[in-house]
Amino acid sequence: MGPQSTPDLSTAPSPLSLSTVAVVGLGTMGTGIAEVLARAGREVIGIDTDEAAARHAVTTLETATARAVQRERITERERQDILARFRTFTDLQAAADADLVIEVVPEDYELKRQVFAGLDAVVRPDTILATGTNALSVTRLAADSQRPERVLGVHFFNPAPAMKLVEVVSSVLTAPAAVAAVTDLAHDLGKDPIAVGDRPGFVADGLLFGYLNQAAAMYEAKYATREDIDAAMRLGCGLPMGPLALLDLIGVDTARTVLEAMYAESQDRLHAPAPILGQLAEAGLTGRKAGRGFYTYDAPGNGTAVPDAESPAAADELAGGRTVTGVGVAGSGTMASGIAEVFAKAGFKVVLAARSLEKAEKAKARIAKSLGRSVDKGRMSAEARDTALAAITPAGSLDAFADVDLAVEAVAEDLAVKQELFTTLDKVCKPGAVLATTTSSLPVVACARATSRPEDVIGMHFFNPAPAMKLVEVVRTVLTADDVHATVRAVCAKVRKHPVDCGDRAGFIVNALLFPYLNNAIKMVEEHYATLDDIDAAMKLGGGYPMGPFELLDVVGLDVSLAIEKVLHAEFRDPGLAPAPLLEHLVAAGCLGRKTGRGFREYARR
Repeated sequence: MGPQSTPDLSTAPSPLSLSTVAVVGLGTMGTGIAEVLARAGREVIGIDTDEAAARHAVTTLETATARAVQRERITERERQDILARFRTFTDLQAAADADLVIEVVPEDYELKRQVFAGLDAVVRPDTILATGTNALSVTRLAADSQRPERVLGVHFFNPAPAMKLVEVVSSVLTAPAAVAAVTDLAHDLGKDPIAVGDRPGFVADGLLFGYLNQAAAMYEAKYATREDIDAAMRLGCGLPMGPLALLDLIGVDTARTVLEAMYAESQDRLHAPAPILGQLAEAGLTGRKAGRGFYTYDAPGNGTAVPDAESPAAADELAGGRTVTGVGVAGSGTMASGIAEVFAKAGFKVVLAARSLEKAEKAKARIAKSLGRSVDKGRMSAEARDTALAAITPAGSLDAFADVDLAVEAVAEDLAVKQELFTTLDKVCKPGAVLATTTSSLPVVACARATSRPEDVIGMHFFNPAPAMKLVEVVRTVLTADDVHATVRAVCAKVRKHPVDCGDRAGFIVNALLFPYLNNAIKMVEEHYATLDDIDAAMKLGGGYPMGPFELLDVVGLDVSLAIEKVLHAEFRDPGLAPAPLLEHLVAAGCLGRKTGRGFREYARR
């Protein structure tokens, strides 16, 4: 198609051919996109006013392709072909013959507008212009362009060669043929594109940055250490990185820009950038690229964190703690039996008490099946299984807790039920015994106040399934004694769990960060911004989440999720934490997730 051709993109019957692609801005993202394009057979024109950046992009591609040859993923001939398809320039004029231009310069509207104005003057009339922004208005950039119908957003995720998600962003001005062409290109690149409308953060970052912001605010409030916040989300949710480490990777300044744009549109306080982000950005402590952000790194641009003034000092977890040899677990459900199994495998003598001896024996039988599966999979010996089972004594009354050193309740998540149980524990447990609740949302101090020894009461929030999940949130109240805290941390170490310290407030660390994110995903669907499938795909492919938000909600149970949302909203009084109406409607209709066969999705009845 010659330079005089001026096709009507709004009515073009077939996708356009995008064989030559210019990438403007050869930073980390631009270089990654260029590599993806060149590997997929496209002619790539790399443009950056900084010659050093252009040289670095070439070197990066040479290194990446050499590694691919070494791993026998491509041949040396294929490598040479890839390198030949990537040429770099310092002037926008080089984009004159491009079918598509992808702009990935820094997140500054005026800078991007200038790039688009420069491109308007040199590219063909049929060339598609794409912005890689994740925070600024695609519509505004399109409106300022000479031909807005050819402007759209194409948001890759970092690192571009590895991440599968691409968000294809159309404004009200974008021609369908341009969207189709870029979507087809993304498929050709081996990516999974999803179509989204123009709003700050789109799908993945729209959900991710609210969560990151809340984590920064939690750290700023000194509710938990950076290490504990990050460990909690990695171990409690299976995330590849903790939120504060991820903020350092993204760039604190970039995160602040995205949040500012999100807040300007939503006016949701959850999107108002935490002050700590501004303080770090203004100080130049922007994360890995600066060598320091929430963490300190051994060199700018390096991802290896090094100890600094905030790093936890090595401490003897046993110092000042009480001796624990016998453990009582109250309850007969999945969590109670899982916790009993954890303690028994670690060599503790365990009393498993339920409302009747029959229920306690059924719970022990469940543990026997679990241990049997571990033997079948080669994870433990038959002898170790028998030893663990022998350590568990079922009981039909809490009176059996008379000699335990640690009592752990795992009964229904109902404050009145727990308080009654703690009143009983206070009467039957010996002086000096530690009394722990596994609550995930109720105030630990309310359980403590049901006893005459609140200093002995603490929270030990295990995660389900307890034998597999490594995290325990250790929840101190304002009344918890220091030696009780030390005891529980030492016990966690003995049962090979990772303890994180947090104060006694709704949601602790994990649920306080997880459930607002889930709630915001529901709001996205309510607003018809994206589908369940696209949102789930975006968070798995773009955020590295093991499950999408709607998959997770259906597994957790919509009733449980709603209850936690209500607790968070009641405690923090933030309008942004109010449960999404759609969640309330589904619960009212009895659609509670997998356990009822229908939640956000339908499931085959077992």
